Amino acid sequence: MQIPIVAPNEAAKLAAEYKERGFNTLKLKVGKNLSSDIEVLKAIRLVHPDCLFILDANEGYTANEAIEVLEKLNEMGVKPILFEQPVHRDNWEGLRHVSQVAKGEYGVSVAADESCRSLEDAKRIIEGNLAHVINIKLAKLGVLGALDVIEVARAAGTELMIGGMVETRLAMGFAGHLAAGLGCFKYIDLDTPLLLSEDPVLGGYEVTGAVYNFTDSSGQGGFLHWDGIC
Repeated sequence: MQIPIVAPNEAAKLAAEYKERGFNTLKLKVGKNLSSDIEVLKAIRLVHPDCLFILDANEGYTANEAIEVLEKLNEMGVKPILFEQPVHRDNWEGLRHVSQVAKGEYGVSVAADESCRSLEDAKRIIEGNLAHVINIKLAKLGVLGALDVIEVARAAGTELMIGGMVETRLAMGFAGHLAAGLGCFKYIDLDTPLLLSEDPVLGGYEVTGAVYNFTDSSGQGGFLHWDGIC
């Protein structure tokens, strides 16, 4: 479950709520301010000490800042299971450097998200060993583009993550069916419909805590509730 860039007390409140709902892995948005990010991490650990972290910097750090975050987390005894897009999407050398240090010194995998916007980007990442994981988003790559990237990544042995933008359960349902059908994704990040104030979808998959339950209905089994859409 995702925690946005908020104050430490608000992050702790969300973490405690997600713990009660059964979420043991938290995706933490970082990259705005290095010191604040560390304080947020400390606050979360107080209320959810056993949770696993995915850090998502959304291009927010320099390479040196990203490495400093890993150093400080290591001092705290915290090892993220993934560090997503630590540097600007066009900072290829920075991405390579962070990936080498993250894996070599801390055993942390780095994922390329914004850096992978096309099949050409995927090939560049794979051939240059720029990241360990590629994040597939259907809204970013399109269905056919995503399938092309998945194919070259699987052939190269590059790990895969499936994610999404801020989308409804229609989009996330499609992504979920794709992930379940292919069975090749190590990291699943399809929580954005849970962040919406209202759910405009009728039917479709159901969510119980961190578990997604897909039905055997034709298609996705979900439809937009048009009467509630202005």
